[in-house]
Amino acid sequence: MRMKPFVVAAGLALATALAGCTSFGSYQIFSSDYGARTDAGYQLPSIPIYKVDKKYHRQIVPYETVEKPGTIIVDTGAKHLYFVLPEGQAVRYGIGVGREGFEWSGTARVAMKREWPVWTPPAPMIKRQPELVKWRGGQPGGLQNPLGARALYLFNKGGDTGYRLHGTPEWASIGKSMSSGCIRLMNQDIIDLYNRAEVGAKVIVK
Repeated sequence: MRMKPFVVAAGLALATALAGCTSFGSYQIFSSDYGARTDAGYQLPSIPIYKVDKKYHRQIVPYETVEKPGTIIVDTGAKHLYFVLPEGQAVRYGIGVGREGFEWSGTARVAMKREWPVWTPPAPMIKRQPELVKWRGGQPGGLQNPLGARALYLFNKGGDTGYRLHGTPEWASIGKSMSSGCIRLMNQDIIDLYNRAEVGAKVIVK
């Protein structure tokens, strides 16, 4: 029995949605990929993604650049991070960036990658927020850790920049300027970026 074209199309659309993404022409948006999951023994909670502006949902978009695939480009003004793919495309993520006085720009490379990393607040931060002194020796990784589920450590010719691309349990901060300079992503997004990015990858922050 031959199926009518609109039935086939509807079935394909449903299958795509159930697979975790929805296609719109050359775009793919992964709005259904923010559910709860178990990760390295941690029960990562779901994100109420409907409360996050859709432009900050992970998606594959057209993106023209002279940079090679695998490069990470951070647009702090638009609050977007791009992971460059072949053929003029990129994975785009919503991000939170540094608040006024903590912005930065430049070029670095991913020197290390860590899952559920330890967070050690720098001395200037402890001076501003004395309650953080308890973590002077490092806060163990976990659901309440400010670095979230993953961290990519950025180094340049001078060594450790002190800046990270990292996850955050504070999903409502995405699209805002409220960090101490690091670039934060939703935990489900930093896991995706972590799996794509290689140690040594070029990172451009502008």
